[in-house]
Amino acid sequence: MSRRSSSIFLIVACQIAAMALWFSASAAVPSLLDAGQLSTDAAATLTSAVQIGFVAGTLASAAFGLADRMDSRMLFSAAALLGALFNGALLLSGFDHPMAPVLRFATGMCMAGIYPVGMKLAAGWATANMGLLMGALVGAVTLGSAMPHLFYAFTNVGWEIPVALASSCAIMAALAIHAVRLGPKHAKSMTFRWTDLKSLLSNKPILLAQGGYLGHMWELYAMWAWLGSFLVWALPTSGLTIELGHASISLITFLVMATGAIGCFLAGLLADRIGRTLTTIGALLLSGSCALLIGFAVDAGPVIVIVIAVIWGMTVVADSAQFSAAIAELAEPRLIGTVLTLQTSLGFLLTAGSIWLIGQIVDVVGWRYAFTVLAIGPLFGALSMMALRRQPEALKMAGGRR
Repeated sequence: MSRRSSSIFLIVACQIAAMALWFSASAAVPSLLDAGQLSTDAAATLTSAVQIGFVAGTLASAAFGLADRMDSRMLFSAAALLGALFNGALLLSGFDHPMAPVLRFATGMCMAGIYPVGMKLAAGWATANMGLLMGALVGAVTLGSAMPHLFYAFTNVGWEIPVALASSCAIMAALAIHAVRLGPKHAKSMTFRWTDLKSLLSNKPILLAQGGYLGHMWELYAMWAWLGSFLVWALPTSGLTIELGHASISLITFLVMATGAIGCFLAGLLADRIGRTLTTIGALLLSGSCALLIGFAVDAGPVIVIVIAVIWGMTVVADSAQFSAAIAELAEPRLIGTVLTLQTSLGFLLTAGSIWLIGQIVDVVGWRYAFTVLAIGPLFGALSMMALRRQPEALKMAGGRR
C-alpha cells in the first residue's frame, strides 16, 4: 500500500472511530423516552449541548487558527483523548444528572479538534479527486455517527456499554492518528491575522458555498438526532404488525444512517465528473422532498416509510463533503483549516436550533408534521448553490466543472 493510500485509510478509520463520541448519548434517547426515564426537552438538551459545544470549540479554533498552526495529528489526538474522557464520565453521572449536558457540551468542544482537522489532513492528499476524497471522509463521519445505534442494537444491556465502547473507539483513534503522514498539499500557517478572517467573510463565492452548507446542516443533524424516535412512532402507526423492540429500531436507524456513507461516495464520484453545484443541488432537493413526505408516508404503510427513510438517509448527507471540497478549492491553501473550522462552526450552531425546534414541534403537533420544517434548509441551500454556479470563481471547483 502506498504512503498516500495508507495515510488516507488511517484518516478515514480514525474519523469513524472518533466520531462514535457524537451520538453515544443520543442513540439511547428512543428507549429512554419510551421508558419515561427522559423527557423530550431533556433529550433535546442533551443532543443540542453537543452541537453548541462543537460550535464553541470551532469558534475558538478558528479565532486562533489552531487547525492551521498546530500539528494536525497532535490536535486530533488530544481532542479524541479528552472527548473519550468527557464521554466516559457519563458512566458516573448518568443521563438524568445536571452534569450530563455539561459533559456533552465538553465532548462537543473536543469534536472541533476531530471533524474539521480530519478534513484538513485528507485535503493534504487530494489531487484531481477532491470530491471523492472528501466524500470518503464524510462517509466515515456518517458511519462513526451511526455506530452508537449499532452498539445499542447488539448489546442487550443498558446504555453503559455502548457509551464505554464509544470512548474506547476514540482512544484507539487518538493513538492511531500518529501513524498518518502529512500530504504534499498540507499547508501550515505559522501566523494568524485577523484580516484573514475578515477576507474570508467578504469572499462572495465562499459565502455562497457556506449558504449551501447552512441549508444542508439545518436538516442533517436534526434528522439524525430524531430519526430513531420518529421510527418508534411511525412504524406501528403505519400498520406494522410485528412488534419491534428498541434493539430492532436501533438497527434500522443505524442502517438508514449508514446508507449516507454510500451517498457520500456516490456524490463524490458525481461531483468530480459533473460538478459540485449540480451534485449538491440534486441532493438537497431530494433530501428536502423526503423531509416533507416521510411524516405522511405512514398512511401508505411501513414499507413506504422505510423506503423514504433510506432515500433520506442516503441523500441528507451525500452533499456534505462537497461543501467542504468547494471551500477547500475556493480558499487559500494556508487558510483551509481555519475556513473549514469556521464553516462547520456556523453550521453546527444552526443545528442546535433545528434539533431543539423538532422537539418542540413534536410536543405540539406530533411526529406527522415535525420533519416538514426541515425542508426549509435544503431549499435555501439549493438556491445558494445555484447562485454560486453563476460566479466566475466557480470554475476553480472540480477541475472547472463547477
